Amino acid sequence: MSNTVIRDTLAPGFDDPVFDSQSVFRGILEALSRPGRIVTINPCPAAPSPLPAAMAAALLCLADMDTPVWLDTGAARPTVKEYLAFHCGTPLIATPGQAKFAVVTDAAEMPALTTFNGGDDLYPDRSTTILVAAAGFGRGTKFDLSGPGIESRQCLAIDGLPDWFPAAWEANRRGYPTGVDILLCAGNTVVGLPRSTTLELALCM
Repeated sequence: MSNTVIRDTLAPGFDDPVFDSQSVFRGILEALSRPGRIVTINPCPAAPSPLPAAMAAALLCLADMDTPVWLDTGAARPTVKEYLAFHCGTPLIATPGQAKFAVVTDAAEMPALTTFNGGDDLYPDRSTTILVAAAGFGRGTKFDLSGPGIESRQCLAIDGLPDWFPAAWEANRRGYPTGVDILLCAGNTVVGLPRSTTLELALCM
């Protein structure tokens, strides 16, 4: 496929790469510093299927030639690969444990959290941040969140996570300061789950 054809079929990136990236980064930072809060990401360019708009915006903001990205089976299609190669220049890798960012578009088939790089005691910042497409917020499994960035407790319903996720997340949290961080994406919104956050099944409304 020629570069001309690729450009004609690519979903667009940011209109103003510098200003738009700064705006998206502020949204991501808010989500990760205030776990459980639903944050609207703006702007959200048109995203290649099956990426949620907020996930595509986050990748445009965070991914570059120095940040290897792993794609799950749903995301590993030519339109997504071409989108990331053209707009971000990021290397795509086949091994999740070597990824700086991982893209999970089918949460039900998400690999075990231990599959990804949790960093180590000397370099916990070298861990993987996993971008996970959620079916939605406000419905689904209800959780109580607590920990840094949460004043008391935060209630959140997340739709689409696998049944094993709560126990796996607790094991991830107990490994702090190592462990993965997660950015849940649904439509043009995100929710941050940093590794320091406690996630418990709840009966909250």
